[in-house]
Amino acid sequence: MNPFTARATKSNPSANQRVRFWYGVLMFIIILFITRLFYLQIIRHDHYRQLALQGQLKQYSIEPERGAIKAYSGSQLVPLVLNQKLHTLYGDPKLIINSQKTAKTLAAITKSDESEYLKLFKKADTRYVILAKRLSEEQKNKIDDLKLAGIGTQPVNYRIYPQGTLASQLLGFVNNQGKGSYGVEEALNKKLAGTPGMLKAITDANGVPLAASEDNIQVDPKAGEQVVLTIDVPMQKQLERILKEGLDKAKSQSGSALIIDPDTGAVKAMANWPTYDPAEFFKVEDGDVFNNASVSSPLEVGSIMKTLTASAALNQGVVQPDTTYYDPGKWTLDGHNVTNIEEVGGPGTHNIADILNKSINTGATWLLMQMGGGEINQQARDRWHDYMVNRYGFGNPTGIEQGYEAGGYVPSPRKGFGLSLAYANTSFGQAMTATPLQMAAALSSVVNGGDYYKPHLVDRIVAEDGSIKINKPEIVRKNVVSPKVGRDIQKLMEYVVEKHTFNPKFSGNYSIGGKTGTAQIADPSGGYYPDRYNGTYLGFVGGDKPEYVITVRVNDPKIGGYAGSGAAQPIFGTITHMLIDNFGVPTKTNQ
Repeated sequence: MNPFTARATKSNPSANQRVRFWYGVLMFIIILFITRLFYLQIIRHDHYRQLALQGQLKQYSIEPERGAIKAYSGSQLVPLVLNQKLHTLYGDPKLIINSQKTAKTLAAITKSDESEYLKLFKKADTRYVILAKRLSEEQKNKIDDLKLAGIGTQPVNYRIYPQGTLASQLLGFVNNQGKGSYGVEEALNKKLAGTPGMLKAITDANGVPLAASEDNIQVDPKAGEQVVLTIDVPMQKQLERILKEGLDKAKSQSGSALIIDPDTGAVKAMANWPTYDPAEFFKVEDGDVFNNASVSSPLEVGSIMKTLTASAALNQGVVQPDTTYYDPGKWTLDGHNVTNIEEVGGPGTHNIADILNKSINTGATWLLMQMGGGEINQQARDRWHDYMVNRYGFGNPTGIEQGYEAGGYVPSPRKGFGLSLAYANTSFGQAMTATPLQMAAALSSVVNGGDYYKPHLVDRIVAEDGSIKINKPEIVRKNVVSPKVGRDIQKLMEYVVEKHTFNPKFSGNYSIGGKTGTAQIADPSGGYYPDRYNGTYLGFVGGDKPEYVITVRVNDPKIGGYAGSGAAQPIFGTITHMLIDNFGVPTKTNQ
C-alpha cells in the first residue's frame, strides 16, 4: 500500500443534517428580518414617521389680520381702527431646562417679575403658558436670539385707534381673547375677524420651531373684511365736543346725542359721555362706560313722545291740525290724577299746537282718548299699542350694527292693572321706555312722509380681494303715517321752536322743529324720585324737508328748572347751528 495514498473516509449523515438545519434557521431569520423591515419601512412608513414626529410636531394657529374700520371725512376715508403687530411670549413647562436662569433672563427683557415666571414654569398640567403680552419687535428679537429651551414668541395683532377716543362706544374694542366686544366690533365680529390659518411646525429638541422644515403644513389665514361706516368724522368730533360742553353747563355726569339722516336711516354721528380709550379698555373700572347709551340704555323719554302721539292721532283722522278742545287740567284714571306743569295754566281751550308747545300731559291723554272714541278703552289702547310697536318700532331692537342693543319696553294693552293710567302715561313718554335711537328713527319715519328706514352705521364692506358690498338703505315698513301727516307734524314742531328761546336765534331760511322732554327718574325701590329728572330733546333741521333728525339725552342735570328745556334744548340748539354752519343744510326755496 502506498503510504501517500489518501484513505477514503465515510461521510457522517448526522453532522450534515445539523449544518443544513442551522443554515435553514439562519436563512429564516434573515428573511424574517427583511420582511419586517419591508413592513416597517415601506408599508407602515407613514404611520411610524408620524409617531416619531409626535414629540417634535406642534400645531400653531396663525392669526388673521382683523379688518380695519373707517369712516368719511368729506369724500375721503379716515381710519378709525387699524392693527398693530405685537408679540405674545409663551412657554412649555416640560421643555424648560433651567427655570431660574430662564426666568431671570426673560424678566430682564420684559421688565416683569421673575418670581411670576417661576410660578408659571411649575405648571404641570399644561404644555402652553402665556408669559407676557404686547411685546415690542425689539423685545421679541432679543428673546428669539437666545433660543431658550421651551420658550417661544407669537405675533398678535392689536387694535390701534388713530382718532383716539373718538366714537369709542360706537366702535367697541377687541378683548384679550381676540373677540369683538361692544359696538361695531361685537356686532360685526365674524366679518372683521377673518379666518385663522394653521401651521404645523417641526421643532428641535428645545421646542423651537424649525421654520425651514419640509414637514411644515400651512393653511394661509384669510384677513377680515374692512368696514366703512356712515359716520361723518368732522361731525362726530364736533358732536362730542358740543355734548361734553352742554353736559358741563347742565351739571350732568352723563348723556348722549345722535344725528341721523331721515331719508336713509344712516347715522351720521353718535356721541356719549363719559367716554374711554378703547386702546386701554383693560384699565376701565366701571363697565357701564362701554355701553353706547344711544342704543343700549332705554329710558322713559318724557314729552318728546307727544310728537308721535299727535302723529298717530292725526293719521287715524280722529283730530286735525287745527282741532281745538276743552282741557279740564286734570284727568282721573284708575284712581290717580294726570296733571300738568304749572305753566299750562289750568283748565282752558287748547289746540294741537298747544299740546306740543306747552307740553300738556292732559292734552296727550286727550289725544289717546280720541283714538277710543272719546275715552281710554280697549280700542284706544290697541290702536296706540299698534303705533308704538308695529309702526314706530318700540319694544324691539332696530337691528343697528351695535352690540347690546336694547328694545325698550311697551306695556301690554290687555294685561295688567291700571291700564288706562298706564296708557295715558305712555302718551307723554312715561310707563314705557325707548332708546334715543328708536326715537330718532320713529320721528324720521314721520317727517320723511311715512317710510321707516332701518337705522344703520355700515355704509359698505370691503372684502380681502377688494370687492365691495354696498349697504343700501332698507325700508322696514311703509305708510307709518301719510305724507300729509308728516308735513303737518313738521309745521307743528317748527311752531314749537319758534315759541321757545334759542341763543343764538335761528335764521328763518331753515326748517327747524323740535320738542322738549322731562321725565322723572324711576326709583329702583318703587315709584319715582321727587326731584330727579332726565332731559330729552327730539328735533330736526333742514330746508324744504328735514335733512337731519337729532336726539339729545341729559341724565339727571343739577341746574334746576325743567331738564328738557334747561339742559337738553341748549345742546340741540348748538348742534343745529353746527350743522347749518358746517354741513351744508340747504335753505328753504319757498319762504
